[in-house]
Amino acid sequence: MVDDKRRQILDQALALVDERGLAAMSMRAVAERVGLTSMALYPYVGGKDALLDGLVDLLHLELGSAVGGDPSDIDWKHRLCAVGRAVRALARAHPSAFPLLLNRSAAGPSAAWLAGALQNILSDARVPAAEVPRTARLICAFLLGYTTGEVTGGLPGSNPETLEGAAEFDADLEDLVRLVENAATPSERATSTTPSKSAELPEGVRPAGG
Repeated sequence: MVDDKRRQILDQALALVDERGLAAMSMRAVAERVGLTSMALYPYVGGKDALLDGLVDLLHLELGSAVGGDPSDIDWKHRLCAVGRAVRALARAHPSAFPLLLNRSAAGPSAAWLAGALQNILSDARVPAAEVPRTARLICAFLLGYTTGEVTGGLPGSNPETLEGAAEFDADLEDLVRLVENAATPSERATSTTPSKSAELPEGVRPAGG
């Protein structure tokens, strides 16, 4: 019951941020949306900082759901591209809340989903174990930084046309694939090929501009 109520509160907080922006989110405003007093929120979500951490957790949960739970039949290159496109789609769906992923530490049970997914991809690509954390941080920083810049207007050269198009972002994803190939063990690198821009995505994963 507590978990259900907490999820309801977080869903309404995210909807509020989507509608009115992050600055409009307050304990009172969220309480009004769920029919409670401000004080009645505290047993479920704590204070405002804890509520923001809950939104980070909720965004990661949505990201994981968009990518899917069983990647065993998808090669690492397609999984990396699918994760990248899902991150971009999440930013476009929640432009006001999305920057929280970049400027708040992961705190909840789902909030480490992206880092874990990237580390699994790198391990499957045969990147040496000692290089996995660093390479995952580089990729995570690019994905979150690029997409945050897109939706906030802080990305140099960003405009409505580039936001609607996926070609430039897909080209960057191919560069990430090459980065991972270069970090892989020599035997894996010798047999690896970079997917073309027209490579089909796994069933159920939509292009970033779709």
